[in-house]
Amino acid sequence: MSKKITSSSAPEPVGSYPHARLVGNLLFLSGVGPRKKNSKKIPGVTLDTHGNIEEYCIETQCHSVFANVRNILEASGSSWEQLVDVQVFLTNMKDDFKIYNQVYAEYFASNQPCRTTVEINCLPTPIAIELKCIATVTPEEQP
Repeated sequence: MSKKITSSSAPEPVGSYPHARLVGNLLFLSGVGPRKKNSKKIPGVTLDTHGNIEEYCIETQCHSVFANVRNILEASGSSWEQLVDVQVFLTNMKDDFKIYNQVYAEYFASNQPCRTTVEINCLPTPIAIELKCIATVTPEEQP
């Protein structure tokens, strides 16, 4: 049995899926990007008139995606410290990995979940990073 979770403080999913699903004491987050809630605005991204990326700041996107993950975790009765696995998708490993890795180290100084980082050629919206996470939720904190 699983429970669908939607966060009122995270950006709306770009498809037909929930922000997260709770199964037992494990919380599975759908892919989370850096968009802002109630907006198509992507922090750190400049688009041309056709919606293509002109330029972007991976550091700004990292801070925004981590904030979105935190919002979903908290809405689900979990927390940043309860993350156990993080899958990271980057669209430009060569140029972005060093900065992303530095920002990641700031956010995960005390909690160090397992991590996988892969490069992909694109994401569903004009973003450079997306996270897919698994966390735990203690029974008394479950929504």
